[in-house]
Amino acid sequence: MFPIQVEEKRGGWSGVLAVTLGIFSLMTSELLPVGLLTPVAEAMDVSAGMAGAMVTVPGIIAGLAAPMLTVWAGTVDRRLMLAGLVGLMAVANLACALAPHFAVILAARLAVGISVGGFWAIAGGLASRLVPPQQIGRATTVIFGGVSTASVLGVPAGTLIGEVAGWRAAFAAVGVLGLTALAALLLLVPSLPAQRTIAFAHLPRLLRTHGSVRIGLIATALLVTGHFAAYTFLRPLLRDLAGIDDELVGALLMGYGVAGVAGNFVAGHRASRQLRGTLALIAAALAAATALFALAVTGPVTATVLVLVWGLAYGGVSVTLQTWMLRAAPDQTESASSLFVAVFNLSIALGALLGGLTADTLATTGVLWLACGLTLATAFTALGTRDQRML
Repeated sequence: MFPIQVEEKRGGWSGVLAVTLGIFSLMTSELLPVGLLTPVAEAMDVSAGMAGAMVTVPGIIAGLAAPMLTVWAGTVDRRLMLAGLVGLMAVANLACALAPHFAVILAARLAVGISVGGFWAIAGGLASRLVPPQQIGRATTVIFGGVSTASVLGVPAGTLIGEVAGWRAAFAAVGVLGLTALAALLLLVPSLPAQRTIAFAHLPRLLRTHGSVRIGLIATALLVTGHFAAYTFLRPLLRDLAGIDDELVGALLMGYGVAGVAGNFVAGHRASRQLRGTLALIAAALAAATALFALAVTGPVTATVLVLVWGLAYGGVSVTLQTWMLRAAPDQTESASSLFVAVFNLSIALGALLGGLTADTLATTGVLWLACGLTLATAFTALGTRDQRML
């Protein structure tokens, strides 16, 4: 084991940055169609709802792929696995750029979902194998900074390329980004032999024997479902409640993303010291922001303030929940991460579904109260744990 540890630590921060670039490219790929739905739908002669499957399909597939790939990986070197998954994503985006039919795009998006689920499940716990113990918290924060940065830089840049050069060029650009991440992973990340093989039977056993893992997954489901129940409808909420023109919504969402990047680093720093309190504070802030959005928004100023608070709070969700899972099962990081990624991605789809049902049955503002209730429940769930590792 000693030679392996020396080799792993040699990757250091260059390895962390390579993994971050991989996460950034994957999340940009997953979210890119949000800015390209209309041109793709028009070019492929499909409805906007059908085009929306480019977003929902990868999310569902990622949730299913995370635990499966973690088990099937066996003894495969984790560096090679990460490189292979990023390479699959790059090829999938190049296939989208050349696709003659929408069915080809959907098949390629399925491959993107596999890449996202597998990569995130493995990469989430790699910081401890790349940097010294005292730097693990900071490295985990940097890696998950790739998630929020993709929303702020990756997706807007891809959308801009789509507007200037066409949607095919946008997919091609993300494909090239993926190839760049592939090269970085192969050059900068050291060999990472599997520390243990995982069987499907290990996953339910982990749930039975680690109470804090169960609490972390419940908190993940509540928080992510609540957020996406409301966030999915943020554009119509800004228009209907705050009277903000569609032309300004994009700029406000950019501000939301910038606040999210800041929230990622603030929460990462705080979670390493006060994990339970950080998660409870994030959940309470989201509950307050959504409730006040329903009660107090009367114009652009209050809406802008609340959207920025919302972004700041949600920006810390991924790194805080991932830190929780790693502390809850420090000896089974890949198993815990795979369950976390599965619940996280499936909760995205569940949140959008529940939000849609609520908006259709009640009113659009109903999604805000749904989000408030679920995120408030998350705060109480976090505060209810007595595990000393989570304090």
